[in-house]
Amino acid sequence: MLMNYRPDAHAVSDSLGSSWNGIVGQMELHSTPLVWIDEVKVFPDVTNKSILVRGVLGNRTASEARQQVRFAVEVARGVGPVVTHSIDAASAPGGGAFEATISLGDRVELWSEFNPFLYRLTVRLDNGHSVGTLFGMRDFRAEGTEFVINGEKANLRGTHHGGDFPLTGYPPTDVDYWHTLFWKLKEWGINHVRFHSFCPPEAAFIAGDMLGMYLQPEPGMWNEISPNTPMERMLYLETERMLKAYGNHPSFVLFSPSNEPKGRWKEALPKWAAHFRSVDPRRLYTSGTGFTDSDAPGPLDKVDYIPTQRFGPRRVRGEPGWFGADYSSSLGGVSIPVLAHENGQWCAYPDYDVISKFTGYLRPGNFEIFRGSLAARGMLHKNKDFAWASGRFQLACYKEEIEANLRTPGLVGFQLLDLHDYIGQGTALVGLLDPFWEEKGYVTAAEFRRFCSPTVPLARLRQRVYTTGDSFNADVEIAHYGPAALSNAVAAWRVVDDAGAVVARGEWEPRDIPIGKSFRLGTVKLDLTQLTAPRAYRLVVTVRSANPGSAWAPNEVENDWQFWLYPQRMPESVPADVLVTSSWPEAEARLASGGKVLFTPRNADLHWTSPPLAEVPVFWNRLMNPGWSRMLGLWCDTNHPALAQFPTEANCDWQWTQIVRGVRPVNLEGLPRELQPIVQAIDDWNRNWKLGAVFECTVGSGRLLVCSFDIERNLDSRPVARQLRHSLLAYMQTDAFQPKVSVTPAQFATVLFDSQVMRKLGARASGDGTGASLAIDGDPNTVWTSGGGRGASAARHPHQLTVAFERPVNVEALIVMNRQNDRNHAGDIRDYRLQASEDGQEWRAIAEGRLASTWSPQRIELGAPVTAKHLRLTALSGFGTDSTAAIAELAVLEAGTRVTGSGGTIEYQRSRSTSTDVEEGGAAPLR
Repeated sequence: MLMNYRPDAHAVSDSLGSSWNGIVGQMELHSTPLVWIDEVKVFPDVTNKSILVRGVLGNRTASEARQQVRFAVEVARGVGPVVTHSIDAASAPGGGAFEATISLGDRVELWSEFNPFLYRLTVRLDNGHSVGTLFGMRDFRAEGTEFVINGEKANLRGTHHGGDFPLTGYPPTDVDYWHTLFWKLKEWGINHVRFHSFCPPEAAFIAGDMLGMYLQPEPGMWNEISPNTPMERMLYLETERMLKAYGNHPSFVLFSPSNEPKGRWKEALPKWAAHFRSVDPRRLYTSGTGFTDSDAPGPLDKVDYIPTQRFGPRRVRGEPGWFGADYSSSLGGVSIPVLAHENGQWCAYPDYDVISKFTGYLRPGNFEIFRGSLAARGMLHKNKDFAWASGRFQLACYKEEIEANLRTPGLVGFQLLDLHDYIGQGTALVGLLDPFWEEKGYVTAAEFRRFCSPTVPLARLRQRVYTTGDSFNADVEIAHYGPAALSNAVAAWRVVDDAGAVVARGEWEPRDIPIGKSFRLGTVKLDLTQLTAPRAYRLVVTVRSANPGSAWAPNEVENDWQFWLYPQRMPESVPADVLVTSSWPEAEARLASGGKVLFTPRNADLHWTSPPLAEVPVFWNRLMNPGWSRMLGLWCDTNHPALAQFPTEANCDWQWTQIVRGVRPVNLEGLPRELQPIVQAIDDWNRNWKLGAVFECTVGSGRLLVCSFDIERNLDSRPVARQLRHSLLAYMQTDAFQPKVSVTPAQFATVLFDSQVMRKLGARASGDGTGASLAIDGDPNTVWTSGGGRGASAARHPHQLTVAFERPVNVEALIVMNRQNDRNHAGDIRDYRLQASEDGQEWRAIAEGRLASTWSPQRIELGAPVTAKHLRLTALSGFGTDSTAAIAELAVLEAGTRVTGSGGTIEYQRSRSTSTDVEEGGAAPLR
């Protein structure tokens, strides 16, 4: 049967960067007697300390066969008593079944993440045929909104596994590989693995059994699944095979039919869950892992738990729950356990040393391309700086993400995407570990476990930036999911400055802490007037208990949160010999006379190759989830005297996010290569633009310091901007302000572009399709689109966009920017015609040509200046079969004297991917 498999299901996909399917591992033929044991299922009964064994007998004889079935239960590892039992069983020709209840006695060891105790059952017939299986005594169930194992609440701290195996190209089938991997995950506080649209080999289940790892496999299907279809029948068959092969493994606790299901799945998959729960209740069932429908996650009445990213528009991952908040408001009316689906997805820049690790199946062609691009931009020497700084910012985001999950009642855990880098789907470098599950050098397992482990202190620190006039009140709680309640636990706090000195401390009364979350420890209150400012501090909370400690459940845990303190008031005066301006003509004049200038360019005055920054890193990646903004963080030269009075580490952290949103760092491509920024925005690895947020140079006999951050407006309410301004101005007063790189005025002019020129010229746009005005609004995050549809009603090329000016304009060239948010480049114009008119009625051709399918701005040259009151751009064709046209921005370059004046301020809109399978969410204000 030919199945219409979705091409990026992870068992058959090139979305992995590789593809694998078929048969791997050992292939064997076993000879059995004509009467044999075909299947054995073990159903543990923790309450009664017994097991129910159900078996299937095969019988290829022509008559009924009677056999004595003997059972032996022994400890799988180590020495222990052997429990035996026997029954008589009969099987008719074709086969039969047997069933037995076996008491294990009073001293039964239960299986869990903290005590992965295994038994082995051997079933033998009179004729000598035998079958053995591992099992664990565990009861994993849902009680209300909680997961419960063996009567105690459980929290799943999971990672996604996408079926990527860069060395072998297929899943290793030896237990040692999976044991090593799962041991590494437990070192990082992970106790759960979700396998995205594939089922791992039995070796993975055995290793999970041995280490106490909670597993959620999925059939190798990521398809449209509708009732009464071959695909639904295939799903049932595959589920039966998986349960038969791996159902006895205690690590197999969760089962999902598909990732982000499609089709009429709401009619099919809840019934799948209900059916197989009745067949095999040893694990919990759901209707899918993540959902892209607007009413996600669909019906919940027939499922045991739900992994989802949202309930309708209410999100259970991402920024809304950060900084002391949680996702409780998203869970109203939900009465089953909820796992956060694929939370995280925050990117970091790659360290290209990883290329040398690809010694097997895959060649790292993608990384080689990225490295070549960085080298071509003259920044290969910055690779490790970018990797470290972006990695620290990524880590800060993962900390907020996980702690928000742990603070939220009703969330029983998460399934990160991902603890390690995912090399498919455009290369998603979202991991804290590299594609080989190895450390990248910017975070250790011990640091990660401070907020991702069975027991985590949590502070509801609502803000990270304070002034000495603010109140500091932080409620502290704990999430505890260890093997037992904490006895006589002592919680203490301290505040440490950036030199490691303790500046305040306190302790709360000892108490017992139950298993669960949201247990309040106390409140930290600080008198900030007694602390030095400006300075960075850490709030550290330690909890020590009288419990015996272990490797996975220590009896002392600690967590910390950084915050920044600034003076409540500061003088804002400007030194007499320094000009602070946003006007380049003013700056140029002062520089020509040998003066000093602090230039703060307006966003609207920068070229479109200077993209805006964001408060969080790139989500997933910018090939699958494209956008104009591609920020991965900041790299700060902490040794530079310009930052001497501004507390910062070498990376972007939460004090920067008060001033970073919407800021457009300057693209330094047209300036001398040796110019190195003091604060550099880290662009993504596909584009590698050299973006200076703070940099210095000489221009003629003058000295120039450029700061893209807004350090002029509303400084009383923006202490970070005020302090940065103070630090920069103080530096400009010292003898150290001696920029080493010279830039000519003509060179500097290349970074500038009046992106509000169309507004200043009074331009109005009309045309086919929708959103014509968006093509001239100065914001590349908005877009004019035309065309599309199906059949006879489809609107195909040509597509026209017409611009009318208030007065005739002398034009020497046009700048065109394709839409920025479509990974398939839908609407990119291939062949075009440009026409001009004086009255909007009679048109003359002034240019024809071909554009590239690119996200970068393109220039249409006219050859000679053209004066016109109307311009018309006609898209004659697209690329491939694309029948649409789309433009993010269209602007004219004037010949001769250019329009002046203010085009007003511009607030860049948030750009969302056109792909429904990428849910980046929206940024909440970070403080």
